[in-house]
Amino acid sequence: MLSIRVTATISSSSTLFFTNSKKLSNKFSYISNPLNNSSKPIKWNCKNSRMESSKSSFVTKASAQPLTNPAELIDSVETFIFDCDGVIWKGDKLIDGVPETLDLLREKGKRLVFVTNNSTKSRKQYGKKFETLGLSVNEEEIFASSFAAAAYLKSIDFPKDKKVYVVGEDGILKELELAGIQYLGGPEDGDKKIELKPGYMMEQDKDVGAVVVGFDRYFNYHKIQYATLCIRENPGCLFIATNRDAVTHLTDAQEWAGGGSMVGAILGSTKREPLVVGKPSTFMMDYLADKFKIQKSQICMVGDRLDTDIVFGQNGGCKTLLVLSGVTSLSMLQDPNNSTQPDFYANKISDFLSIKAAAV
Repeated sequence: MLSIRVTATISSSSTLFFTNSKKLSNKFSYISNPLNNSSKPIKWNCKNSRMESSKSSFVTKASAQPLTNPAELIDSVETFIFDCDGVIWKGDKLIDGVPETLDLLREKGKRLVFVTNNSTKSRKQYGKKFETLGLSVNEEEIFASSFAAAAYLKSIDFPKDKKVYVVGEDGILKELELAGIQYLGGPEDGDKKIELKPGYMMEQDKDVGAVVVGFDRYFNYHKIQYATLCIRENPGCLFIATNRDAVTHLTDAQEWAGGGSMVGAILGSTKREPLVVGKPSTFMMDYLADKFKIQKSQICMVGDRLDTDIVFGQNGGCKTLLVLSGVTSLSMLQDPNNSTQPDFYANKISDFLSIKAAAV
């Protein structure tokens, strides 16, 4: 049976670990819920799951070095994990040199994996986006935070009689459906409005056992209130975030408010910290390492965000490369107040192509 350890950052001073054990138990497990300020226990059939808390440790690293010898980095790893927004594309526009770079790495026998915190699409839908942009990428090489949310719920044996309330878009719904998990909410709640008449009280489905919050362009007050009621009033209800990204690239013209703004609204009304399954949580890293039988020291994580992509790679024990084609600028990287330093940085992933030019 698959054995996965999940590290989900809850705050700057605490970390949760979820571990699937090979030992099975026929009894329900009662575990205190560190995501809840109340003393109510979670009553899930966690027959192969456990929780424990641990303090985070911080290691001061040397400043990132410019990528002056891409050939050496390529030869030192077997797998490259790429973020998508700001690395492969911006909005619906492909970043220059990406097709040639991916072809080069494949020619050198490297495994390529694409991991995105954007939960608006399922893996299959992302496959279509790659195809539309002229990139040949297999669905099995794509891992979105929408998939991570469904995979996490499966890993803890989320009860069949429980439902998930979704604050998010179609990608989460499709992945939950593929996992055989009941859900409600999503885009269809986007048009719902609340009439605040005297004595009015909203009622939530008592069978909701988890609220999954992702990026949602149809976010509204109905969703905030419904999610809040589920988390605060349904015993043991989990609060799961696909990511806490502050901004995202909906277009190539500017940055737009990201999924973290939706998560922040629910956090504000519930006073509960979410369990994050997307980057920088190590859930997807552990899942990928197990699925592809990869040694993490043989992986290079490539991304444009320090707080998600680079921390994701560092938490997993991987080499890290920051590209300046997305959210992070060189001045942000070199800011004295920035404590997150990748191993290397480059302007964009097409900087790898310099080894081809040097060989001519």
